[in-house]
Amino acid sequence: MVPAQEFTPLESERLLLRRFKPADLEPFHAYRSDPAVAKYQGWGEFTLEDARRFVDDQLGRNPGELGQGAQIAIELQASGAMIGDVYLNTPADEPRQAQIGYSLATRYQGAGYATEAVRRLLDYVFGPLDKHRVTAVTDTENVRSIALLERIGLRREAHFIQNYWFKGKWSDEYVYAILQSEWPPSPGLAPRNSSSRGG
Repeated sequence: MVPAQEFTPLESERLLLRRFKPADLEPFHAYRSDPAVAKYQGWGEFTLEDARRFVDDQLGRNPGELGQGAQIAIELQASGAMIGDVYLNTPADEPRQAQIGYSLATRYQGAGYATEAVRRLLDYVFGPLDKHRVTAVTDTENVRSIALLERIGLRREAHFIQNYWFKGKWSDEYVYAILQSEWPPSPGLAPRNSSSRGG
């Protein structure tokens, strides 16, 4: 298993997944404060100061470190624009499992960037990090998120009915999951490590 401190940027055809940096503050705040992006996310009003604290906190986080969630910036390789982020969390009590999430600026939605970013993240999680299982949770009304998860091969494993109070109403959630053995790595990437199968 690769130690979290060895995290290096992850390249895909059009994207670079990398650590946050101070210059991400303004684009990060722009999409986090967009009501269309926040509609199905856990935050409400998101000020520039909220964004500054968040980015400062992310600068010291190591994606893949046990018990610590980390946001990974999505950058367009062609322009260097920071367009969103993916989330990775490995629970301390379940070291072979991980949880993922994602957000993308509205102007970049609909071009396949979120799908490409999540696929590259899963290549990393099931490859170098050698995780056994990955889960993602989405609001049942978030049809674009549902379509993304199903498009890349995750299966719906649970439907929680009115299980959380969200922005003024009781809401439902779907839980999606996929196993390492079910994940097809992207072309050109090294095969996953099959020698480690501990608990």
